[in-house]
Amino acid sequence: MKIAALLRSAALVTAVALIPATTATMAQVDGRAGPEFAKLFAVFQRVKASYVEPVEDEVLIRGAIDGMLAALDPHSAYLDGSDLQRLETMIDGEYSGLGLSVIMEDGAVKVISPFRGSPADSAGVKAGDFITHLDGRLIYGGNLDDAVAQMRGPAGSAIRLTIFRPGRDEPLEVDVTRGVIALEPVTHEVAAGNIGVISVNEFSANVGADVFAAWQEILKKAPGGRVNGLVLDLRNNPGGSLDESVALSDLFLSSGRIVSQRGRARGETMLYDAETVYPGDMAEGVPMIVLINAGSASASEIVAGALQDHRRALIMGERSFGKGSVQSLLPLGKDAALKLTTARYFTPAGKSVQEGGIKPDIAVPQLSDPDMALRAKYQTRESDLRGHLINELGIKDEELEADKISDPRFKLTAAELEEQGVKDFQLHYAMETLRRTTQSTVALRPAPRAAKP
Repeated sequence: MKIAALLRSAALVTAVALIPATTATMAQVDGRAGPEFAKLFAVFQRVKASYVEPVEDEVLIRGAIDGMLAALDPHSAYLDGSDLQRLETMIDGEYSGLGLSVIMEDGAVKVISPFRGSPADSAGVKAGDFITHLDGRLIYGGNLDDAVAQMRGPAGSAIRLTIFRPGRDEPLEVDVTRGVIALEPVTHEVAAGNIGVISVNEFSANVGADVFAAWQEILKKAPGGRVNGLVLDLRNNPGGSLDESVALSDLFLSSGRIVSQRGRARGETMLYDAETVYPGDMAEGVPMIVLINAGSASASEIVAGALQDHRRALIMGERSFGKGSVQSLLPLGKDAALKLTTARYFTPAGKSVQEGGIKPDIAVPQLSDPDMALRAKYQTRESDLRGHLINELGIKDEELEADKISDPRFKLTAAELEEQGVKDFQLHYAMETLRRTTQSTVALRPAPRAAKP
């Protein structure tokens, strides 16, 4: 069955920490709700009888359901038909298209992030872009499913995107050739100075095992098996399975709480501790930096928060998205499901990341991005979403404001960094920081670049 497969996998590439609900507590309807149901039925009857055109019952019922869930928070939703198909596609891990994670925001298709190495990424599509036209056809004000369906297509076929990029006066037109998007949740490399870099792009099934395998490969590639530092890159990782975020955290923790989940319904309050998935710290003694940014959400924030609170890693980059709620997938028959916010999660120190996100220990701007300042101005976080949950522990407004003090370490422009061969300043700065922590700093620095003629 379609729903059963989804529940078993529980892997959703979006800004949620999704868990399967094994049991659903059915609340008794308050007797005082009777008059409210009467209002709903009266509106239904009046629309059926008096609307300017005939309306199908299914359209009105679906509209009522969507409106009910939209009144709760931005992450609760009813899934059926194409929504479930899209979820299945992401779980399968391969499809033909552009390689974009998108949402509908105020009638516009907004890019959350392009998948690394995807056709969209290679063509220069960036997080925060708004797609207004597909092959010259306006999609603003339309349906997200329709837009996604148009962007999908056979590998090798081309499509032209018209993009509004905040901060730019003129729209951009980008031609993208569709490809087979094989979702690769974990990639790794060994950088100069025996610095391991593991990038986690999403929290789909088996991410914990994939990161463990990546670490073993890094040990094999590093001369003498000596790794002097590790960068765990969670930037633009929109989340996924809560279980996998716990598994990944457990790889680096040998004791203590990883995350706690607290809900209203019985059975929705749960505690997750280290040593329940993997024994010990697989990289014990190795200095570690976790990179995050505004696109790091949910499951990514669970990992960053756990490693920060236990002082296992230095968190570097930009403040994360700030999504501190858990969604459960509740089946409604064979072909529909309810994605419902059922709990909040808290870091080991008892902090909620809802609204505020994870604040990095060292704030490092992405100087290699020429549109950095403009992008930051229009960046969207959980606290910007209409109807978002309020942090029950309370967050002062000033805690959400960016530090405006100029940092003398971060003066280089994108053009100057490009001249130096630095394409990703945040990653470069993290690796340089790790190299400085070793005993033989000079020996570990990469060889100087040859002077240009």
